[in-house]
Amino acid sequence: MKIIMSYSEPKTLFEKIWSRHEILTRDDGASLLSIDRHLCHEGSFHAFDKLKMENRTVRCPELTVAIADHYVSTSFPEKGNEVEALRVPIEKLEINSKDAGIRLYGVGSKEQGIVHVVGPEQGLTIPGITLVCGDSHTATHGAFGCLAFGIGASEVAHVLATQTLWQTKPKTMRININGSLSDGVVAKDIILHLISVIGANGATGYMIEYAGSAIRDLSMEGRMTICNMSIEAGGRAGMVEPDQKTFDYLRGRKHAPKLKDWDLAIKDWTTLATEPGAKFDKEVSVDAGKIAPSLTWGNSPEETLPVTGYIPSPEDEADVNKRETLQGTLEYMGLAPGQKLTDIAIDRVFIGSCTNSRIEDLRSAARIAQGKKALIPAIIVPGSTLIKEQAEAEGLDKLFKDAGFEWRSTGCSMCVGMNGDITPPGERCASTSNRNFKGRQGPGSRTHLMSPAMAAAAAITGRVTDARDFS
Repeated sequence: MKIIMSYSEPKTLFEKIWSRHEILTRDDGASLLSIDRHLCHEGSFHAFDKLKMENRTVRCPELTVAIADHYVSTSFPEKGNEVEALRVPIEKLEINSKDAGIRLYGVGSKEQGIVHVVGPEQGLTIPGITLVCGDSHTATHGAFGCLAFGIGASEVAHVLATQTLWQTKPKTMRININGSLSDGVVAKDIILHLISVIGANGATGYMIEYAGSAIRDLSMEGRMTICNMSIEAGGRAGMVEPDQKTFDYLRGRKHAPKLKDWDLAIKDWTTLATEPGAKFDKEVSVDAGKIAPSLTWGNSPEETLPVTGYIPSPEDEADVNKRETLQGTLEYMGLAPGQKLTDIAIDRVFIGSCTNSRIEDLRSAARIAQGKKALIPAIIVPGSTLIKEQAEAEGLDKLFKDAGFEWRSTGCSMCVGMNGDITPPGERCASTSNRNFKGRQGPGSRTHLMSPAMAAAAAITGRVTDARDFS
């Protein structure tokens, strides 16, 4: 093994953070990284069980935070979950956290919510750190200029026991999104469009840095949406260099640096930006002005089209294997070649998930729903208890209820289809979540990913609808 030394070549944001945390490398090229922040949820019980079997303890409980979200009922929050089998993981998280001395944001806590919403909200997510969680959408936190990625159960156990993790250094990709977005185009449209361009495997093996004027113009909520779905492009992680928007968002957050520590933190964070001349293994450029409100039509995020588009035909696909795949997708989704997207009937709507459940998302949906009535079942699931309280203080809950939407408590809900909130077989859901593979929202379910405004518009009309029609 050899100790890693610094070098003078211009560095990217990613390289700076990696080099700060790289302890040593093995002969096979894997690096041992120090981990600054570890977020756990109910699914982490396997890792705690492994530690108990090996008679090991949590090395740095102060650097770990446990949050209940995946199995939490959004209909019966006071019970955790009314289904006993689903309540057990929640109870295990409570026991494991107490035994290990880990801070817990559990059922009934004002800090409870979806793990990737709560981390930034509480100031646990800050620039320059390494952050991991046993959930693939940990990439969300990269919006703050940190290195954040999901890990498996054995890796969770390793972090708990050592506060380190072996990782192979990924390649780097910069995605430049320049220009101005058209009216009605939001972050969700950007990332769906991007994945349709580069493919669901287009960033496999890469750490993505998002750059360009359109990214800089986004709010922190929008940047989180972009980074969240980096995984759907195959990326190991997604990052945005920290700037004044980042600092303004974090200022005053519960666990963010305070007073003199804040000044020192800002001084350090401003040094993290990618340096001029730094090299990436791959670069992609996208014209923001060419992005339209978009949605998925198939079973992969790359199967995305503008809302004004039409379902493709297998007959237009030259590759035999792709043609067969396309035919299978159409059959599963119950769609016909040449069908206009806005003619697709929607059965229910889900607005929530770690992708789009923040206050900005709820306000966007509320503007569409205000003064109207939903034609189909639609649920609104805020990303955290604090966001729920903020939305209620602004009167958004009443607005949604008056429009026929169901106002729920916080949790992962219908995104994961494992907590009681599912789309029935054969039904079609307009969803603000991040995955649309077969059965993601329940066995036999059909999912169309879209922005909160587009989902709210679908609830009002009962079909895929261009949210710009309500402007």
